[in-house]
Amino acid sequence: MTQTARVYGGSLYELAAEESLTDTIRTQMSEVLDLFRENPDYLALLTEPSIAKEERTGLIETAFGSCAERYLVSFLKLLCEKGILREYEGCFEEYTRRYNADHNIAEAVVTSAVELTGAQTAALKDKLEKQTGKTVILTQRIDPSVVAGLRVELEGKQLDGTVKDRMAGISRKLEEVVL
Repeated sequence: MTQTARVYGGSLYELAAEESLTDTIRTQMSEVLDLFRENPDYLALLTEPSIAKEERTGLIETAFGSCAERYLVSFLKLLCEKGILREYEGCFEEYTRRYNADHNIAEAVVTSAVELTGAQTAALKDKLEKQTGKTVILTQRIDPSVVAGLRVELEGKQLDGTVKDRMAGISRKLEEVVL
């Protein structure tokens, strides 16, 4: 995430907090990000320098003006006018980071060789919430190379209980003995 995204995303969060709109704007920002990801040509159109800024901001108004919070529409127009609309995803990340900090939420990513069952996911989420004292939003990734076990990334820390990691540790110890 760039410094620009931190500044702009943080500023939008501060404004949303002052206006008690953090939940609404976060939800709408996520929807806009999904739209940009699903329609990369639309984002390319909004960032095309050969099209006048007024026309591009008009497209934003047409697309979002009647269905999104005015602060968010103005934010999108501002990013467009400044030529930094491609920083939107980073702005959303910063907004979400501040939102999570204010709402005592931690995001965790669990990686396993196979999909966890609902009961396993719930048990892991419960354990992480007890350890952190925060509400945990858990995202699961599947990676067959982990062989077995779990790798959890939470608040900048990685907890690796995979067979792959254990085997790598054994391999390092064997190399030390051989050398």
